[in-house]
Amino acid sequence: MSSSSSFQALGRLLRYARGYRGRIIAATCCSILNKLFDIAPEILIGIAIDVVVNQEQSFVAKLGFVEAREQILVLGVLTFLIWAGESLFEYLYQILWRNLAQRLQSDLRQDAYEHVQRLDMGFFESKSSGQLVSIMNDDVNQLERFLDGGANSLIQVFVTVVAVGAVFMVLSPQIALLAFTPIPIIIWGAFYFQRKAGPVYAEVREKVGELAGRLSNNLGGIATIKSFTAEAREAERLRQSSEAYVEANRKAIRISSAFIPIIRMAILVGFLATFILGGLKTLDGSLNVGAYGVLVFLTQRLLWPLTGLAQVIDLFERAMASTRRILDLLTTPVQVQDGGEGLTAPVKGEVRFEGLSFHYPSSGVGVNDIELTVAAGSTLALVGATGSGKSTLVKLLLRFYQPEQGDIYLDGKSLARLDMQQLRQNIGLVSQDVFLFEGSIRDNIAYGRPEASEEEMVAAARVAEAWEFIERLPQGLDTPVGERGVRLSGGQRQRLSLARALLKDPPVLILDEATSAVDNETEAAIQRSLRKIAHGRTVIMIAHRLSTIVHADSIVVVDQGRIAEQGRHAELLARNGLYAAQWRVQTGEIAPAPERVFA
Repeated sequence: MSSSSSFQALGRLLRYARGYRGRIIAATCCSILNKLFDIAPEILIGIAIDVVVNQEQSFVAKLGFVEAREQILVLGVLTFLIWAGESLFEYLYQILWRNLAQRLQSDLRQDAYEHVQRLDMGFFESKSSGQLVSIMNDDVNQLERFLDGGANSLIQVFVTVVAVGAVFMVLSPQIALLAFTPIPIIIWGAFYFQRKAGPVYAEVREKVGELAGRLSNNLGGIATIKSFTAEAREAERLRQSSEAYVEANRKAIRISSAFIPIIRMAILVGFLATFILGGLKTLDGSLNVGAYGVLVFLTQRLLWPLTGLAQVIDLFERAMASTRRILDLLTTPVQVQDGGEGLTAPVKGEVRFEGLSFHYPSSGVGVNDIELTVAAGSTLALVGATGSGKSTLVKLLLRFYQPEQGDIYLDGKSLARLDMQQLRQNIGLVSQDVFLFEGSIRDNIAYGRPEASEEEMVAAARVAEAWEFIERLPQGLDTPVGERGVRLSGGQRQRLSLARALLKDPPVLILDEATSAVDNETEAAIQRSLRKIAHGRTVIMIAHRLSTIVHADSIVVVDQGRIAEQGRHAELLARNGLYAAQWRVQTGEIAPAPERVFA
């Protein structure tokens, strides 16, 4: 990674932070003033030496303070004011930079999260949750650490060089030339280090994401790891990821550690030039003794802080590597755009697929030329083999993906023109893979309608046949469900998911194999619930148990992304096609053909 790319990342960050321009300017001004006050005591020391040596002939005497005692008192007052000014501006710049760091990191994380929520589901197929968490947490924190201290240090190094250089040029241009000789070497070394460190820190950030992804994946699958007694194997895989991160950091440390000793020797050359040449000039009377003292002290003030330039650039490179990842995430294009048009109330729930085609970029599978109409208030069942395209139709209806061809209409309006939030508010989803958020049962049932009353929640739970088990729990609706609902059984989680969808009261309800992973008792309970809630509502069911869909108004068999058959249960049996074959398999009349198993 070149130095230009780091400055490009800085430019992108400044453009993002343009709303903070006033705070950045104020913090920068305080850093500058603090450094000017910080340099001033060295100048006062030189003036004090001049007062002691020359007394009535000193520089201060020319300002109207003739007596030496009076001059010392004036210098004492100035020293107090300078130290007070330095302390005041140090307090101010720390307050400003740290608050800016906190505010900016919070906004970056929030903006990144909100942007990620708008991205289509295809994006999440290419990024692990661990990588995204690493960007929104670790990378944002890395930038915060730079703003907390590194930004001020860079500004103050620049101010030191300019201010001290100006004093040197006034007192002795010849010594200034020699004292400043190491600075080009130091700057060249800093940029050389930056060029070397850039790609290394980019690799460090990448390894952090991989490590976070491994941890997230393993902790989420801890039950599977235990059941397969794979603890040792997973610990070894984590160790390898951790070692890769350590090795990436080792390279960065090796580069940054070499910088300081080299710069230290360059600094020594500048200091010796001032010390020796200035001393000789003072001895032959061509340089005032007080000016010599100022030059010696300011040389150290100028050069020794540059040894910390390596750490500052180290922070800068880490921060810019993180900034690139954050801003790249923020600029990831949203493929599924919000149409913004509202639905006409009341929503009836007629769904129409016209010439719909879509294929997943990673696998190429999908659906082709789907023509299908679901009448408002009717129940449609989608059946077919795994990977045939059933769930893809549901995801397209929810606008998780953008169709390649064709369109979907809700009550005659193209989904592409609709306000996405309003569209999804009118569609309820009960999935096979139930996701419950950490919190209480109450929180999860009311997730779609946080303002719902307890009576409405209880009513939804009763219809979903969940109230019976909720009522038996010691804390009732306030019972914690644990992370992803681990404290509840699969059947209980499924019933809560149904209650959550019912409380939302959507005109269109999607059941994506909602009974495939539950026991017979729970399935029977859910089926009873469905008979209650289907009235006056459009229901789209994906099912592999054909016994659960025999009463559907329409059954569509999807095969290899296309509609193979369509009709009611009796009609499809009479047709003696794919549906009839699978019915015979599930009722035990015939052994299944592997490529025609519905799931």
